[in-house]
Amino acid sequence: MNFSPIEGDVGVASDIGVILPTYCEAANIGKLIQEIVNLNKKISILVIDDSSTDGTANIVRSFQKKHKSILLLVRPGKYGLGTAITDGFKAFLSLRHPPKCIITMDADYSHSPKDILRLVSAQKKEHDLVIGSRYCSQGRTLDWSIVRHAISRTANIMASLLVRANVHDYTSGMRCYSTRLVKSIISDLHSTTYEIQIETIRQANLRKFKIGETPITFANRKKGKSKLSINEIKEFLCYVLLKL
Repeated sequence: MNFSPIEGDVGVASDIGVILPTYCEAANIGKLIQEIVNLNKKISILVIDDSSTDGTANIVRSFQKKHKSILLLVRPGKYGLGTAITDGFKAFLSLRHPPKCIITMDADYSHSPKDILRLVSAQKKEHDLVIGSRYCSQGRTLDWSIVRHAISRTANIMASLLVRANVHDYTSGMRCYSTRLVKSIISDLHSTTYEIQIETIRQANLRKFKIGETPITFANRKKGKSKLSINEIKEFLCYVLLKL
C-alpha cells in the first residue's frame, strides 16, 4: 500500500476483522461502528476512507479514543471498492495478530451488523467463504425498484456463466472470508470496483475452497447517496465480458 500508515493500535488482537469502505458516510459510520462494538465479541474494525469531504474520518478518530479495536486507513483519493477491499485484506494480514476471519460489508446500513455473527458461525463450521445472500432461500431485498432488480439479476447471471460456482448471489458485498483463503488469493486480486465480488469467488473456486451462503435481508440506504456510478457499472460489465 502506498498510502498513509494505519491509524490506531496495530497490535490489536481479534478473532474477527471487519472492513468498512467509506466515502462520505458521516451520517452512518458512527452508529454503525457502535452497533458492531455492541456485539461484544473480539472484533477489530478497519475503516478504509477515500478522503471523504464530510468528516467521516474524524468521526472514526473520535471512536478510536474509546475503542482501541478501531483502525483507520485514509487514502488520498476515491480509488474504488475493489482496491478498498484488497487494501483492507492487506492491512489485516500485516497486523502482528491477524484476525481469524474477515468480514466485508457496506457502511451505509444496507447490511445489518446483526448478520456478522451469523456469517462467522457459518464460516467456522465448514467454509472458507460465506456469502450473505439475497437470493438463496429466505434471503431478500427491501424497497428495490424493478430496474435495480433487473440489473442485479443480470449481473448475477453473467457472473454465474463466468465462475460456475454453486452460488446464488455473486454480487453481494456482505461476506465472511477465512484468513487462510485471503492469504491464498490476495496476490491475484486486481479488481478496482464492484467486480471484486466476482473475482474473490472466482479465485476461491479455482483453488477448491469451500464456498457457502447464508440468507440476509438487503435494505436500501436510509441516509446519504448511493456511490454506484455509471462508469463503475461499465467497468463491471467490461470485466465480466472480457473474462467470458
